Amino acid sequence: MTFVTVQYGELLFTAEVRRTNRRTLGIAVHPDGLVVVTAPLDADVDAIRHCLRRRARWIAAQRAYFADFHPRTTERRWLPGETHLYLGRQYRLRISNAAASSPTVHRASPFLLIDGVAFNDPAGIERAVRDWYRDQARAVIDRRIPHCVARFDRPLAPTTLTVRAMTSRWASLSSTGRLTVNPDLVRAPIDAIDYVLTHELAHTVVPDHGIRFMDLLDRVMPDHERRKRRLERTTA
Repeated sequence: MTFVTVQYGELLFTAEVRRTNRRTLGIAVHPDGLVVVTAPLDADVDAIRHCLRRRARWIAAQRAYFADFHPRTTERRWLPGETHLYLGRQYRLRISNAAASSPTVHRASPFLLIDGVAFNDPAGIERAVRDWYRDQARAVIDRRIPHCVARFDRPLAPTTLTVRAMTSRWASLSSTGRLTVNPDLVRAPIDAIDYVLTHELAHTVVPDHGIRFMDLLDRVMPDHERRKRRLERTTA
């Protein structure tokens, strides 16, 4: 494994070069910002560097794209009266029946009503709401997956669904079809949720984030840029 560093204007980046038995150079940008060049076994380093300079503007755009795609780690307050998002709408936390036998949450717009938790127990409120988000995320994702799968030419449905907290991703789809979703995704509007799911499903066709991947995303979801911007706005 070798690395090539390229200077393009003020942009300086290092690419990992992976040599394989192929005829052409391929460039992909990973969600963590890593630039990977897949090159023929006999490819000249100067030719690789020239190709990277020629694609430097696209590489910078892809890095910015994935930087915006990551969830924001904003501080939230878990007190009655604070607002929290669900499917892109704001709801205010309200203790409905603190004496209830067990913590539950339900919607009564514009509130998320919480039972079984004391007014002065922010940790209990957080646990109740996060548990509710996790349950809602599973239900919403189960409903949306068929709509997103239908965008493609062949069945791509995940084999299993797991909902768990992730600090740097909205979702991931393994090579075996296991879809893992961040429960905070349910804070976003439906069209933004569909964008994240479609993005992950596209990886069953194109595993990297190269030009073929973006072309596929353009074809199956022509308005994906608008949806991505809405995801960024509503979850920042």
